[in-house]
Amino acid sequence: MAPLKFCANISWLFTELPDFSQRILAAAAAGFQAVEAAWLYDSDLQELQRVRKATGVEVVLINTPPGDIKAGDLGLGAVPGREAEFREGLDLSVKYARALDCKRIHLMAGRVPVDSDRATVAKEMEAVFVQNLKYAADILSKEGIIGLIEPINTRITDPGYFLDSPHQASAILEKVGKPNMKLQMDIFHWQIMDGNLTQNIQKYIPVIGHVQIAQVPSRNEPDSAGELSYSYLFDTLENIGYQGYIGCEYKPQGSTDEGLGWIKEYWAHRKC
Repeated sequence: MAPLKFCANISWLFTELPDFSQRILAAAAAGFQAVEAAWLYDSDLQELQRVRKATGVEVVLINTPPGDIKAGDLGLGAVPGREAEFREGLDLSVKYARALDCKRIHLMAGRVPVDSDRATVAKEMEAVFVQNLKYAADILSKEGIIGLIEPINTRITDPGYFLDSPHQASAILEKVGKPNMKLQMDIFHWQIMDGNLTQNIQKYIPVIGHVQIAQVPSRNEPDSAGELSYSYLFDTLENIGYQGYIGCEYKPQGSTDEGLGWIKEYWAHRKC
C-alpha cells in the first residue's frame, strides 16, 4: 500500500509567521512537500510563485474568495442573486491556481441569507449551487482543475452554512453530473454532523477528491485528546486505496512545529 500524502494548511499552520510565503518555507523545512490554503488573494502572487519554485513545494488546494466576510459572507456558490460575484471570484481563483500550478479549487457554497428560513430557501439555494457548479466545471476543465465542494458542520462551526452533510453534497454532485467535480471530506465536520465515518468513507470514496483532518471536538492535532482514532482512519484510507492529499487543517495547541510529532512518526513508519 502506498503511504498517504499530507499537505500543510498554511491558513491554520505556521501562523507564527505573518505571510504565506514564509509559511511555505516553514512547511518545506518541516518536511511537507505540499501545502494548501484558504485565501491567498491578499498575497503577492509573484512572491508566492518564487517561493513555490524555490522550495519545490506543491500548492494542492485553494478556496474561491469568500465574498464580504465583514458582511457575513463565507462563499457565494449557493447564494441567490450573487451569481455574477461568484463568477468574478472563480476567475480570480483560477488566475491564482494557474500561476501556482494548483489543481484543486474548493468552491465555497456560502451561508443561508440572514433572516431566511433554511427549509424555505433550500431548494432555491440548491438550484443556484448546481447551476454555478456546472458553470465552474466547464471553466475548470479547460485548466485541468478539479472543483471541490465541502460540507461544513452547522452544529458547532457555522450554523448558517448551506452545505452541511456528505449526503447533501453527494446528491448535489449527482445533479451537477461533471466528472471534475468532487467531494471534499473534512473528517472533523463529517464526524460532528454524521459520524459513521468508516461506512461514509467507503460509500463516498469514488467521489472524494480531497481529505482534511483535525481532532474532534477541539480541532487540534490529530493525536490530541478527542473522539477520533486517526491511526485507524489512516489505515482505513490506505486500505481503501485513497491516493489524494490529506490537508492538515487544525489549530496547533502550541507552536506548529511542536505539534508535528504525529506526522513525523507516520513518515518514519511509512519511510516516506
